[in-house]
Parts: sequence; C-alpha cells; structure tokens
Amino acid sequence: MSARGDTRTRGGATATGGRGRVVVIGGGLAGIAAALVAADEGAEPVLLEARPRLGGQTTSFQRSFQGGSLWIDTGQHVFMRCCTAYRGLLARLGVTHLTALQPRLDVEVLIAGSLTRTRLRRTRLPLPAPLHLAPALLGYRALPLVDRLRAALAAFRIGRLDQRDPNVDGDSFGGWLERHGQSAAATEALWELLTIATINAPASEASLGLAAKVVRTGLLDGADAGDLGWPEAPLQELHGDAAVRALTAAGGTVRTGTKARAIVRTSTGWEVTLDGGEVLTADGVVLAVPPPAAAGLLPEGSGVDPAKLRALGVSPIINVHMIYDRPVLDGPMLAVVGSPVQWIFDRTVSSGLAKVGPPGAQYLALSQSAAEEWVDQPANSLRALFVDEMRRLFPAARDAELLEVFVTRERTATFRQAPGSLGLRPVQATGLPGFALAGTWTDTGWPATMEGAVRSGIAAARETLATMGVSGITLSTTDGGPPGKLGESLGGLPIQSAASQPAPSQPSAGQPAPAQPPAGQPAAARPVSAQTVTTQTETSKSTGGFPV
Repeated sequence: MSARGDTRTRGGATATGGRGRVVVIGGGLAGIAAALVAADEGAEPVLLEARPRLGGQTTSFQRSFQGGSLWIDTGQHVFMRCCTAYRGLLARLGVTHLTALQPRLDVEVLIAGSLTRTRLRRTRLPLPAPLHLAPALLGYRALPLVDRLRAALAAFRIGRLDQRDPNVDGDSFGGWLERHGQSAAATEALWELLTIATINAPASEASLGLAAKVVRTGLLDGADAGDLGWPEAPLQELHGDAAVRALTAAGGTVRTGTKARAIVRTSTGWEVTLDGGEVLTADGVVLAVPPPAAAGLLPEGSGVDPAKLRALGVSPIINVHMIYDRPVLDGPMLAVVGSPVQWIFDRTVSSGLAKVGPPGAQYLALSQSAAEEWVDQPANSLRALFVDEMRRLFPAARDAELLEVFVTRERTATFRQAPGSLGLRPVQATGLPGFALAGTWTDTGWPATMEGAVRSGIAAARETLATMGVSGITLSTTDGGPPGKLGESLGGLPIQSAASQPAPSQPSAGQPAPAQPPAGQPAAARPVSAQTVTTQTETSKSTGGFPV
C-alpha cells in the first residue's frame, strides 16, 4: 500500500469501457459488499474510503500495552445464524474460520440483584420453529413463571406483525409490550436484553416494526436462526484487510485516504470529484457513507430528500475496556440484567493480550448500547462507575489487579431507530439510473446491523449494475465452503424502487468450537501494521457496540 493509501491493479481514471466502472464511495461493510458484487459480476470497482483503512465503523485500532500493543475493536459485534448476507461476506472474504458460531443459542445471564445466573438456551429437542422457543422462555429464571408464560405468548403475537405497516413502525415496542401484558420486569430482563443490543434503543424508544423484525427473524422463523456468532480476530483483520486482498485479487481498485467532494451526472455516465480536484469517470456510482455525509453528496435529480437523512439522527454506544491480571469472566460473553453493565465479552485472544500480556491476564470489553446517559460523561466517572459495578458483580474482580481501563465512545454508532424511522429511510434505488445508496440507514428491512449493511451493499450494486446493462446478477455460500459470488444465497433480495418508499409512519392506538477454514484455504494474514490505524480512543466509531 502506498503512502497515500492506494492499492491499484490498473491505471487511473480514464473513459470507461469494456467492463464498465463502478465507483463506490465509502469503505464500510456496505461499500465493501457493493464493490465485491461489482467485481464478481465483471465490472471494474473503484472503492474510495476517506480514512486510512477499510472497515468503516467495524474496524480496529492499536493501543500500546506493557511494551507491546493490543488490537482494540471500535465496538463489540456479534451476528446470528440468520445473518446470511453477512456470513456470505465472511465466506467471500475467506475469513469464516476467524469467527465462532454456536451450535445452538446459549446466552448466560447474570441477575444483578441476586447475583445468580440463568440461561437463554435453545432446547436440544427437535422442535420445529416457533415451538422451539417455548422451552427457552419457560426455563428463563430471570422472570417469575407467570411472566415467562406471558412472554411466550407475546413472542408469537409479535411474529404476526407486519413491520412495513406504517402503524406498526409508528408504534413503540415498549408501548406494545405494555398493552400486551408484559411487566416492567419482563421488559427489562428479557425484551430490552434483545432490543437494546440489536436496535440500540430502550423498548420505549424503539420502533415496533424493527423489534418485530428482530424477534421474528432471529427467534421465530427458524429453530437455529438465533444461534450467536462472534469474531475471534480483530475486526480490522476480519473486514478491512481481507476486503483489500479480495478486491485486489478480483481486479478492483482500493483508494484509502481519498474523500469524494461531488457527484455529477454527465451525458455519458458519472463524474466523481475528489478533495484534491481529481475527477474519476464512472458508469455507475454507489454512495455508501453515513446519512449526514450522504445528504451533502446527493447529485441533482436523485429524488432523495436530504432533510430526511439528517432527521434520522444518531444513537451512541460506549465501550469500557478492562484488563485484569487474572480471569474474572469464565465464558466468552455474559449478559447482565438489573445493572448498568449490559454485555461483557472476553477479548483476551482476539486483542492479542494472550501473546503480549502477563500470563493469566484477561481483557474484558463492556458493551453499553443506547448510551445517551453515558456518552458525554468524563472518562474518570465512567471508569469509577463500571469498575465498582464489576467488583460488585464478580467476586474475582474484587481481588484482581486492574492493569488498565479505558473508554471508547461511538457518538454516531447507529441512526436513531425510533418509531416512524421507516418513513425516513430511503431505498437503495434512486431516481437516477446508475446511482444507488447503501448503508444500514437505507431501507433494508433490518435494524442498523452488519447484516443490514451487507444487504444494502448487495442491493445497491444490483441496482447500479442493472441500469448499466449488466445482466445475470446472481449475487455466496454461508456454510463456510469455498468463497463464491457475494449474495448467491440472496437471490430473492428485492430491489425497491424509489416509488415504493413507505409513507411516513403514524402512531397506532456452552462455547462453540471455532469455525474451521475451508479445505485447502490458508489462514488469513495478520492485521496490517499500526501505521495504517489512526482511530483513537474516546473518538472511535462503530456500527454498534453489539449489533448483529
């Protein structure tokens, strides 16, 4: 990679022809997915990223520690087995073996009030969906039995909701739960365990439509849909570095440290003007940057209302990182109810602490979503709050030496997934042939998750390629097999036209074994050097502290 961050396989911008050039602006998961689809379908992708590395809001930076360095993810991310697009991206990048996936859903939950533990665990019985969910809910001892029974009934009712109904989207999840007999205890100990993590909002502020999507797709549609997976390597290695290799091998161009300033439609295609004045010509453009930046780059005639993009707002996440001199957590992750602490993840191996730290040291990341009350607090206050709470929750933490504790803040982690947000999310297709949008904030039908990001990129690339005259688009395997075209398993993913944009909503009355690399496929290379990583603590961004 050159000093300016270019990785090229062919010459600079010239008049397009032959393969057809697609310029993708934004190197997060949505942009990576769009560029890979374009390459796999025979076009020439040029991927532009303003920062010095790919990965967008799902990346890592390095932090010095006791003479060595650790990889710090900008947010803790997990995925579900139902996340077929994201798992397809991992397969296309050849990094499935750098993740773990549970053989069955199994989440240990610490009840802070009594310091006892229970589990949300999928039964081993071969029950069809959605009946498979009943044993898990009935065995969830964080709630009294009557609340468990009511929760099971509510889950099945949620599954029947139409998330695209403006009245459903305009309602709050919390309001619906209250009207359907869910106690405050059930909302906090069960439903918000799910929605705060996936929608980055408490139930009272979350769109009922998005909550219904999470419950239906993640828990009801398939018995194994909710099985959890997580990275076992730094996000930079999993996403950004792997994407550079894959796109380069596919004949694409990756330009980091490159910011787009304007997008203009011409008589023969498109021109993208860069910050330094360079002009790239293209046959198609995919805009895959956050909503405020996208609002400022929309070309004339796109049909997209920039005011709606700005109205999406933001919802923050913070992460509190703690390094102990001995083990405090005895599993890969733990959920906590009745405490400021929400989710705890063991990052000892993936951060590199196991190699550079003292023997037996443990690195825990506390992922705190819907973090409006914390995001502006001084670091010292946050450290005191969470260090004291960890000592209260874990006897082992009382005797352990805390070697380091620091806070990362993601002030714009996700858009605000509030009631009525569906009417603000544009579809990927626009009013201009050859120009499409991508990002978690576009209308994917999913919350702001890694799955939604990848789906948006696939849909945007399909739209762009279709208007360029590229046919036969069959966008990957999700079973860990040899990498294929991105999105082969998503053949039915719809491309919505701008005319199909919904009307504004109105309110209504055990640890898994690591996944193995495909046969004959070598392990992925280690992350790039620290010189290409400039994200700093206290200012880093993430697609979410714990979104799927």
